[in-house]
Amino acid sequence: MNQALFIHNNPGIELYQLASSLPIIDYHSHLSPQEIYLDAPFDNISRLWLGADHYKWRLMRQTGIEEELITGNASDEEKFVAYAYCVSLAAGNPLYHWSKMELSMFFDIDEPLCPENAREIFKKANECIKHKALSPSRIMQLCHVERAATTDDPTSSLEYHRLILQNNKSAAHIQPTFRTDRLMMIREPDFQSYIAQLEKASGTAINNLASFKKAIIYRLDAFCALNCRMSDIGIPYFPNSIASQAESERIFSSALLGRNISDEEFSAYLGHMYLFLAQEYKERGIVMQLHLAVKRNANRLLYSLLGPDCGGDCINEPVPLENLLELFNAINDSCGMPKTILYTLNPAMYPTLLTAAGCFKNILPGPAWWFNDHLAGISQLLEMTAQYGQLALFPGMLTDSRSFLSYARHDYFRRILCNMLGDMCQKDELDFSAAKTLVKKLCYENSLALMQEVLQQ
Repeated sequence: MNQALFIHNNPGIELYQLASSLPIIDYHSHLSPQEIYLDAPFDNISRLWLGADHYKWRLMRQTGIEEELITGNASDEEKFVAYAYCVSLAAGNPLYHWSKMELSMFFDIDEPLCPENAREIFKKANECIKHKALSPSRIMQLCHVERAATTDDPTSSLEYHRLILQNNKSAAHIQPTFRTDRLMMIREPDFQSYIAQLEKASGTAINNLASFKKAIIYRLDAFCALNCRMSDIGIPYFPNSIASQAESERIFSSALLGRNISDEEFSAYLGHMYLFLAQEYKERGIVMQLHLAVKRNANRLLYSLLGPDCGGDCINEPVPLENLLELFNAINDSCGMPKTILYTLNPAMYPTLLTAAGCFKNILPGPAWWFNDHLAGISQLLEMTAQYGQLALFPGMLTDSRSFLSYARHDYFRRILCNMLGDMCQKDELDFSAAKTLVKKLCYENSLALMQEVLQQ
């Protein structure tokens, strides 16, 4: 692969030599701990690329590919050929870049993927999988992944996390993340059945808000016992007020009974729970990640057929600044902010988030998320972070993916970062020694600090 890919200046190329030597700390992913533990070699490149990657599914649907060739019963080779057609024309889309990089990095294939050579590349890649015995752990080892955080529901048994630890089944340290989406969604039709799952996982009878919180704390401590350092929430709602304890008790009791809960009640309840969770995270040194401005399952028919996380989500409206500040101040007044990372799917929020973060200790802007995770989007966020705040605090890159090949995205980020810093050095706007320090911080040290130990706030 071209060493100067995305890097257009000599200082940037030199900085990239440093960046490419650093291990990867993946503090937010959706990788499967079960797959990591079982560590079975992959059957073929189509399973690796298309098995659970809604980025690629979405592109294929937009190109007009029939669902049979995306998530249906077509053969793996036919699905690969269909994807090859789509991505060969996807100029400017990050999937064009990532696919090219993944073919080069993992399969030693440097020719452009197109319909004419798709079957031959499918064959070559599959031979490479067999020759290199590409399994989850082998891929992580090749990418020098030192630590990785999965995303786990509070009701998870964490069985595979325990097995990974007990049997040394991964060269990387694998840590769970406390993902609270289903805890918050009290208006969902399956909330009562979810409560039954939480009761079983926690050994706690849940009949009121106090027992609900007790069960949550029990599960959070179980996660912490397995080296959990990260929490996360990605629901398509953000509170506009904070309910009192008494009001929250009433709302939760209604949810347990399956009664109707108004938008205003739900929002206030969310505020109460956000505050409760932040207090628990602060006490345990857990990093709180908030994903904002996302619309989930926008295509109702697609959701009814395939469920969530299938490529039917989109950018939502910005969260109002006053709502952000009300929550941040309530947390700060109550216990002090836990280390908090803010992601937004709507780039119009960047100035708001970056300047709001600067008003509070421990709030960091997260990397460009999802639809912004492209060449221009990453560059924009890095530049604005530098302009509005302190680039040296940026937490670094993550995969945010279910695909093990997505570690190519860390190389993508590193190239874009080094090009930006190198350009500053070339223009005499940044000292080269400071640029090297920033590379080490943004590509490794800051991410490691999030996951390595309980943070002293």
